Amino acid sequence: MIRLCKSMDTDVMYQIINDAAKAYKGVIPDDRYHEPYMTLEELKCEMNDGVVFWGFEEKNLLLGVMGIQDKGDVCLIRHAYVRTNQRNSGIGTKLLSHMVALTNKPILIGTWDSAEWAKKFYLKNGFKLVSPDEKKKLLNTYWNVPERQIETSVVLCDSKRPLDKISEYTSSD
Repeated sequence: MIRLCKSMDTDVMYQIINDAAKAYKGVIPDDRYHEPYMTLEELKCEMNDGVVFWGFEEKNLLLGVMGIQDKGDVCLIRHAYVRTNQRNSGIGTKLLSHMVALTNKPILIGTWDSAEWAKKFYLKNGFKLVSPDEKKKLLNTYWNVPERQIETSVVLCDSKRPLDKISEYTSSD
């Protein structure tokens, strides 16, 4: 079952995120990977900054989490993670479908360029990669990430919701 995560879930969300993020070790640039991948304080800051987390739960155990953040013209999918021992079981697809159904706004997703499995997952689920120029504009407009992360990331958009209607994005040159 998919349910809204609450503050009482923070410790379990932290465990899921850092368990799943171990897949990045040796894949993303070494200067971008650290353990824990996301500290408990960073997770709490994300939640305080408007990232609303949803979880997939089975038998009272949270197996995966995914966040959505409203940024005015768009919504961002943030921090999509499934427990390592539950990967490839459909949990990510169920969570992503739920997130897409939560909004009519264009949806953007940022991920590491070298995380091929993540890009394949989003492409399989109806998202498309934006051009490198669009990526840079979008990351600078809707995310707060360092330049090094911009260099090593990609952005995907929901292929059913065009970006050309986004006023903030189209006016930023």
